[in-house]
Amino acid sequence: MKIIELDELKNLIKDSMTIMVSGFMGCGTPHKIIDKLIELGVKDLTLICNDTSLVDFGVGQMVVNKQFSKIMTSHIGLNPESIRQLNNQETEFELIPQGTLAERIRCAGAGLGGFLTPTGLGTVVAQGKEVIKVDTKEFLLELPLRADVALISSHIVDKKGNCFYRGATRNFGPIMATAADLVIVEADKIVEIGDLSPENVVTPHIFVDFIIDGGSK
Repeated sequence: MKIIELDELKNLIKDSMTIMVSGFMGCGTPHKIIDKLIELGVKDLTLICNDTSLVDFGVGQMVVNKQFSKIMTSHIGLNPESIRQLNNQETEFELIPQGTLAERIRCAGAGLGGFLTPTGLGTVVAQGKEVIKVDTKEFLLELPLRADVALISSHIVDKKGNCFYRGATRNFGPIMATAADLVIVEADKIVEIGDLSPENVVTPHIFVDFIIDGGSK
């Protein structure tokens, strides 16, 4: 396990990568990491995120900077720049029902081949997807969703990488940490090994590659 400085992100996140970013309208998003990626100007990224936040907050700032060539998300309604780019076909968007998005990520982390859901049947969501009948009911086959890098936020992280989340900031962090080749966690607070009670550890250190000290937000 290694605690790294923000500047080291330039060696880890490159153009054209697929990145997952935790957060729900910016709650639970690694904001200092996002700010650094804006500074570095990495581009042509594919973003997997619950939403595109606001134009001046979280990943929404990277949308404004046009750092994404594709965005896979469940909600863009509060970011007018996302809507503009979608309507003008400047950025490719795949809009995914929120529960389906979460489960596709979870399936990747669990090593599963996909899952069956009725959500999206008879809508544009079903276009190009396999429909499987179980007994008398039809389901869409949704495939796992994995990334090159997961960027997550955690309230308290020990020096080995064990993570504790506070309240609603937990959201997508735990599942994203299991579904990427490289996991970087931004910690509000870094503590010594043993300071976290085992029952409070949500993301075990085995899933975390690097820690960045996010300090207080």
